[in-house]
Amino acid sequence: MAIFMKRLSEQAGLAPGTLIHIGDNKTENVKITVFDYNAENFQELTAGKIEDIFPLKDTPTITWINVDGVHDISIIEKIGRHFDLHPLIQEDIVNTAQRPKYEDFEKYIFASLKMLYCRDKENGIVIEQVSLVVGSNFVISFQEKEGDVFDHVRERIRKGKGQIRKKSSDYLAYSLIDSIVDNYFSILEKYSEDMEELEEQLTADPRFEVLQTIHKLKREAIMLRKSVWPLREMIIGFQRGESGLIKKDTTIYFRDVYDHTIQVIDTIEAFRDMVSGLLDIYLSSVSNKLNEIMKVLTMFAAIFIPLTLVAGIYGMNFKYMPELEWRWGYFAVLGFMALVGVSLLIYFKRKKWM
Repeated sequence: MAIFMKRLSEQAGLAPGTLIHIGDNKTENVKITVFDYNAENFQELTAGKIEDIFPLKDTPTITWINVDGVHDISIIEKIGRHFDLHPLIQEDIVNTAQRPKYEDFEKYIFASLKMLYCRDKENGIVIEQVSLVVGSNFVISFQEKEGDVFDHVRERIRKGKGQIRKKSSDYLAYSLIDSIVDNYFSILEKYSEDMEELEEQLTADPRFEVLQTIHKLKREAIMLRKSVWPLREMIIGFQRGESGLIKKDTTIYFRDVYDHTIQVIDTIEAFRDMVSGLLDIYLSSVSNKLNEIMKVLTMFAAIFIPLTLVAGIYGMNFKYMPELEWRWGYFAVLGFMALVGVSLLIYFKRKKWM
């Protein structure tokens, strides 16, 4: 977070529309893949250079241009010039800390949202920004790096499954957004499993490492809420159908995505409460464990207090103590002390204190 804020502060004082990449520093090349299709045919290709995709803008087919990597400012500028993207939109594309948003520019629609996925258990949830530019016959998607949740969409285009090749670009945009939102449920399922596992650890052994895991889950819950909550406004923009680029028969699909988004938000809110509950369980478990330790120590102290009293009495250096002259005095005192200790243990057992 501190790194992002530092890079955001670098924009202070610059002219609006100045392109500065905000995100992880990358050195790999930008990868551009293209799906060009209609109801009968499709072609899939990887562009060797950015100029290869420019002729596709004016074709009658639907074109999906996917750009993996937004760190190369020159490529974003070339795409922006050819597709007549506003400088502020180009700035939003390279700013990967952008809040999910929807903007209608009549000739095209710009939308940005967060794509979530899990690489492995150690790294937890990964958040990546995806920006979409939806035109009359094209969709351009910008991703921070290679790898996404769009494999099902690609497979449907390749095999002509469903309606995607019969519909226009707005349906393609819906399919991409729907894939991202549907993947949220996989993330939430994994998040739920982590909380159940953590709850079992809390009841069995509330160690300090578990507390660190709770704080990690709490940060992830805040991060999930921040990524998903503004998504409602973005989808509402598509759902209203005020743009001429969104057909009426497509708005019902966006309504379904909106319902899924609300469900995700409600689940995240429930998870936030559950994480707070886990913290309470941890504190209660630690307190109970401490109480158990103190109870054992108190019982030991209660047993040894009378024994210490007896030992203290016979440890005094008085000259006239009759028991000191008795032949069996030492064994009698030890026996008495053992009897007192055993009697206290029996008493504690009957009271169910141990």
